[in-house]
Amino acid sequence: MRYDLTTREQQRLSVVAHRDGGRTLSAYRSDDPDACALSLRLTSGEAAALVDALLPTHQSPNLLHTTDLGLVAERIEIAATSHWNGRVLGETHLRTETGASVVAVLRRAEAIPSPTPDFRLAGGDTLIVIGTREGVESAAAILGRE
Repeated sequence: MRYDLTTREQQRLSVVAHRDGGRTLSAYRSDDPDACALSLRLTSGEAAALVDALLPTHQSPNLLHTTDLGLVAERIEIAATSHWNGRVLGETHLRTETGASVVAVLRRAEAIPSPTPDFRLAGGDTLIVIGTREGVESAAAILGRE
């Protein structure tokens, strides 16, 4: 998942959250917003240390993380070209195949909690999936099918 930020001084930054918990922090040139001036790959521990340094009492709703219970929550987007675009959630067999659960769907400015198996997926939907690291990675592979 990629998060973009433009500062008050019109500097562009992005953070890419990787499935392994690592992050890539990038800063872009002001004279060419497509040219990357700096890119740092951080391990999950380094990313956590940076968050603690920036905001010591952090609770970021955008950066989903592993809990003490060994579960992972991740945002997985359905592409417009996805095999699942227009199909119902139950057809994916995610829970049966991976043990991971879709706990919500973000569609435009709306959040749909606890979607039922007959919920129809659409390109651009972002599914909030919770499960073990392996289960969520398997779910991402299934949902990424084109």
